[in-house]
Amino acid sequence: MKTSYRVEVSATAEKQIKNLQRDDQERVLRAIVLLAHDPRPQGCRKLKGYENTYRIRLGVFRIIYCIDDERLMVVIIKVGHRKHVYR
Repeated sequence: MKTSYRVEVSATAEKQIKNLQRDDQERVLRAIVLLAHDPRPQGCRKLKGYENTYRIRLGVFRIIYCIDDERLMVVIIKVGHRKHVYR
């Protein structure tokens, strides 16, 4: 049986999601909900220079998040356009 992770969204990421258009918000939120069941889905990439920090591509948008396997928690750090999210 797979264990579910708890997903938390940082205040910064929450603001960034609210600033997206409605369709993009829905796509991003669906992807975030799926992280509770599989925090390392196919296509995710570990970010170099960080420990336990990953990103998911959703078209031109990126979701940056950390995984804490000991506490079974995923924390969404940033959500945004690929041009701006890594800054």
